[in-house]
Amino acid sequence: MQIYLPIAEMSVDVFLLLGLGGGIGLLSGLFGVGGGFLMTPLLIFIGVPPAVAVGSEAAQIVASSVSGVLAHMRRGNVDFRMGGVLLVGGFIGSTVGVQLFAFLRTIGQIDLVISLSYVIILGVIGWLMLAEAVRALRRQRATGAAHRGKLHQHTWLHGLPLKLRFPKSKLYISAILPFTVGAIVGVLAAIMGVGGGFIMVPAMIYLLGMPTSVVVGTSLFQIIFVTANVTFLQAYQNQTVDMVLAILLLIGGVIGAQFGARVGAKLRGEQLRGLLALMVIAVSLKLAYDLIVTPEDIYSFGVAGHG
Repeated sequence: MQIYLPIAEMSVDVFLLLGLGGGIGLLSGLFGVGGGFLMTPLLIFIGVPPAVAVGSEAAQIVASSVSGVLAHMRRGNVDFRMGGVLLVGGFIGSTVGVQLFAFLRTIGQIDLVISLSYVIILGVIGWLMLAEAVRALRRQRATGAAHRGKLHQHTWLHGLPLKLRFPKSKLYISAILPFTVGAIVGVLAAIMGVGGGFIMVPAMIYLLGMPTSVVVGTSLFQIIFVTANVTFLQAYQNQTVDMVLAILLLIGGVIGAQFGARVGAKLRGEQLRGLLALMVIAVSLKLAYDLIVTPEDIYSFGVAGHG
């Protein structure tokens, strides 16, 4: 059944969008990521303009993240103090990011920047996460038990001022660290249409040193508010939010996130990180291929208006 997307100016199968939303919602609950790093490229693959894919996916991430957070809150796996610090940085970063998005769109480079950002960032993050997951699994096989040493190394970063206690995460670190992580992820949320979980989750584990058990819920908590800010600013300033598209993705996403949280509780952290890394690398390679390969239509025309 086809439905017309007014902002994207195209018709798409309703069940395809519901299926995509459900699949990404499943990943949201499973890995603690908003899912935009997969959904935005998938929307581009089916013909949605990149700028519209970014703006609309931010709206869908809000809903799937809310659903995921509720599931993790019931298990007591959300560090609200840490989430608050990440959130302040995320709000500032996402606001700056939307302004940058508008500038790049004005000079006609936004589509290229979106694709290149995905190829570079997903490629680097994916390989780093895969390497770490493989090392963890090898340690576990060698010792016969999960390695319980510290996940992060103390560096000069941990000696920065403005230290705060985060009782839920059992940490006493500078607030500058989570603030900076939040700000960087906020910029990416605006430019790439992502919740930023694929960067946020490894940063919270390896840089901040948070326990894996509270990372997923805390990541989703800050993603809700940062992507809500991006959605509002993209709709108001850039008019790139297609609400018909977002609502269909949202319906599937809310349902999928609940199943993801249940499945995720049954898997070990090393397995989760390994699976996520493989998916990140696969998306990066596909986007890189699309940038390199010669398109079927070398010249294409976009219609700005009618008449």
